[in-house]
Amino acid sequence: MALRGRGPDSQAAPDSLRVPLIILATIASGFVLYLAHDLVAPMTLAIVIGIIVAPLMDALERVGVPGGFAATLILIATVGGLAALGFALEPLLWRIVDELPSIRLELRSLVYQFQGVFQGIDNAQEEMKEALGAAQEAAAGGGGGGGSEEGGDGVAQIPTLSDALFLAPIILGQFLIFAGTLYFFLVTRIRVYAALARRLSAVGESGVLKARFHRAEYLVSRYFVTISIINVTLGAALAAYLVAIGLPLPIVWGAGAAILNFVLYVGPTAVICGLLLSGLINFDGVMSFAPALGFICLNMIEAQFVTPTLVGKHVSLNPLLVFTVLCFGIWFWGPIGGIVAIPVIVVVMTLVDDPASRSHGVQDRKLSTPE
Repeated sequence: MALRGRGPDSQAAPDSLRVPLIILATIASGFVLYLAHDLVAPMTLAIVIGIIVAPLMDALERVGVPGGFAATLILIATVGGLAALGFALEPLLWRIVDELPSIRLELRSLVYQFQGVFQGIDNAQEEMKEALGAAQEAAAGGGGGGGSEEGGDGVAQIPTLSDALFLAPIILGQFLIFAGTLYFFLVTRIRVYAALARRLSAVGESGVLKARFHRAEYLVSRYFVTISIINVTLGAALAAYLVAIGLPLPIVWGAGAAILNFVLYVGPTAVICGLLLSGLINFDGVMSFAPALGFICLNMIEAQFVTPTLVGKHVSLNPLLVFTVLCFGIWFWGPIGGIVAIPVIVVVMTLVDDPASRSHGVQDRKLSTPE
């Protein structure tokens, strides 16, 4: 209050401290979110899913379904869908675990096949070691390496019952946090938008910010629906290709590719690695690379032509921004961070998009960033 009587320059000190305070608050908030990831990550995932299914919630309410009952139906459907995906992918995961010894042998055989190619490099290295007087040390290291390799051929580390019992309360707690947040967000999201608009906007401008919340909700929902259709088509195409070349569990691989493709860059890379291992297990020679190469071709078609054509009309983000946000999300919160990174950045970009900078009547222009 005393600063008001100091003349026109009375706000200089607070203004000079605004940027440092914002930086410190951002760092502190990020640190808290990182430490509380077991609590905040499932809540964020629930809010993102709530935004995605918000049009379905509105449709149920328009036909007369009570809000609480509609939210319960959506929650049950969401949990049931996640459980179905888990059961669908379970055979694939256990098959990979069971085939780990075979994978090790196949990889070793590939190394032996390419050993002749690198024989000249090995000879040059040995001559260099002898010239440097390190031949004895190299021989001793080779003898020790054989023992460690044999020791490394032991049984793969599989989670024990005690590990499962230790993790069960954490997983159950995160599931309850996710379910509760999703339900209450669906029931109260309109009131949440109105309250945030009143508190974050200037006097008389709450309606503008509230409209931005609804526009962000609409864009995220449309983005997710479009990406879901693309990913399901990609999974079906991969399954058909794997059936054609005779790889086991093609439907499971197709479902896994469709799910993991939601996590840009990282998901397709995981599918490629998995298909490469499966090819090493089930095929011989060059045919071992056929499953992974087929998926790479399908993914390139999807990423370079299909997705830009369908998604780019509505949500266009700078690829560098997408990649940076995705890497940060995965580092920050792991797989959940990779899933929520793109929807969160779409919401943020929509909220900071200034309608006054657009011409009148162009309210549905695609969200874009300057190139």
